[in-house]
Amino acid sequence: MKNKKSAGEMKTLSLVKGRDHFCFRYEIGQESKVLDALLDMVNRRDMAFDWFDAAVLSHQLGQHLAKELKAYLPKKAA
Repeated sequence: MKNKKSAGEMKTLSLVKGRDHFCFRYEIGQESKVLDALLDMVNRRDMAFDWFDAAVLSHQLGQHLAKELKAYLPKKAA
């Protein structure tokens, strides 16, 4: 398939919150691990990371996934 992404391609999610900068780099196909990491961060009391922050980053993740899926659609359907 000519639109297929190469294994190991990295994506980045980023959020700036005050003085904190949260940045996640992940390989395509590892999105569930990113979601697990977001959940772990929400549950940590020593971090200024809450459910809203997780929602913002998971929305970015969804946008990346939508872009990946769109690459597999025929041009007329996209």
